[in-house]
Amino acid sequence: MFYPLPLYVGLRYVRARSTRFFVSFITWASLIGVCVGVAALIVILSVMNGFESELRDRLLSLSAPVRVTARQSQPQWAHIAQLARATPGVSDAAAYAEVQALAVHGAEMVPVLLRGIDPADPATVAELGTAIVQGRLADLSAGSADAIVGEVIAERLGLSPGDGLTLLVPTVGSDGTPAPKLRELRVSGVFEVGLQDHDATLVFANLLDVRELGPVGTVSEGLRVRVQDVLAAPVVAARLRAQLPETLEVSDWTRDNANYFRAIRIEKTMMSLILLLIVAVAAFNIVAMLVMVVTDKRTDIAIVRTFGAAPRAVMGIFVTQGLVIGWLGVALGAALGLVLALHVDSIVPFLEHTFRFHIMDADVYYSTAIPSEVHWRNVAAIALAALLLTALATIYPAVRAARTAPAEALRYE
Repeated sequence: MFYPLPLYVGLRYVRARSTRFFVSFITWASLIGVCVGVAALIVILSVMNGFESELRDRLLSLSAPVRVTARQSQPQWAHIAQLARATPGVSDAAAYAEVQALAVHGAEMVPVLLRGIDPADPATVAELGTAIVQGRLADLSAGSADAIVGEVIAERLGLSPGDGLTLLVPTVGSDGTPAPKLRELRVSGVFEVGLQDHDATLVFANLLDVRELGPVGTVSEGLRVRVQDVLAAPVVAARLRAQLPETLEVSDWTRDNANYFRAIRIEKTMMSLILLLIVAVAAFNIVAMLVMVVTDKRTDIAIVRTFGAAPRAVMGIFVTQGLVIGWLGVALGAALGLVLALHVDSIVPFLEHTFRFHIMDADVYYSTAIPSEVHWRNVAAIALAALLLTALATIYPAVRAARTAPAEALRYE
């Protein structure tokens, strides 16, 4: 079979066994370095993607992907809900009411957000019903003054089902002076979603009971819109802004929790750059290895040039050798990284059992499992970046080989 000269000779140099030991050692070190760097990048980014998805699920467990609120007057939320349900991408919409309050029990007090919900709403049952660890959602009937508190609130105030809870709601009197309003509630249940922002701040009660706590302006009302795809929430929010009156404000979870995910993006970027240095070091090893090969093969280069090979053909020989080594490392690293990332849920328990330690201690973390979510776009970006680095590493040695003068190389031969 016919091969072009650069490809043929380059592959011969890769397979040659007469190479000096040190050159061979650097070759293997370069290949292993590229492999380890690519595999580490894939595994780490997959784990960070898993934690990001878990954080998103926890944030959205009790928060709507899209919220509609009124800037001034209180509209007819039933009519707004019908308009929202008719918007493409919306699966359901339900009214809610919220009020900031101070929860008091005994000598302890904590600031809370009292949220009024409809316990008969199917989506609310699906979201909150699975998070309740004590009590029932059906107990939040209108006029019952029952409430379901977060697990952290219950722990701080020493609450259990059946205990009384006093809420201090800040209101303003007709003359403009502060007129706090007290409301007695009965704790009928406790919920836990594993997120401090929810477990330590939220208290749920019936929607009608919360609306009666104060005048318009004291109690914030709005619409919780659920979408078919949470990742498409910004698109759905834009559609709602175009369809609903301008007096209504529409926000989505990507805006409400922008700081969380901005921090994750920064961490992923910095981690990628740090781990990419492993590939960069391996690329420098490829440079060193090729420079030594060029020095060792000066006679061969001179002979090839004497037979009429162009400098570009000589460059192709060493570019081929470097690319084969680098790209083989990238392929092995991608395969190893995918195997590890796709089986993290099996590998981590095995390591914990073998070495008798816990990576995610249950006393410290809400989640004791390490999630992994492979994004093929990340895998492709990592592979392309590694391929680019290894390709760049071949340029200097190849140019140096092409500039070898045949007469100088053969003078003492």
